[in-house]
Amino acid sequence: MNNPATDTQLAAFRRSIDNIDAALIHILAERFRITQAVGEYKAQTELPPADPDREAKQISRLRKLAVEADLDPEFSEKFIRFVIEEVIRHHHIARSK
Repeated sequence: MNNPATDTQLAAFRRSIDNIDAALIHILAERFRITQAVGEYKAQTELPPADPDREAKQISRLRKLAVEADLDPEFSEKFIRFVIEEVIRHHHIARSK
C-alpha cells in the first residue's frame, strides 16, 4: 500500500488541485468585484437588486455548459444559485447605504 505522504503521483494531483482552487478563488473575487459595481449602479439608478429573468437565463446557460463540460448540471445549478443569492444580498446592502 502506498503511503500518501510519499506518493509522488498523489502529490502531483494535489498540487494541481491546489492550483485550481487558487484560480477559482481569484476568479470568484474578480466576479464579486464586478457584481459589487453592478450593485452600486443598480442602487444609484434605482434598479431592483434581483433580476429573475437574467438569473433564469444564466442558470439555463450554465447548466448547458456543465453538460458540455461533463460536469453534473445539478451541482452547477446549486453553485451558481449560491453565488447569485450572495450577489443579491450584496445588492440589497448597496441599496440600503
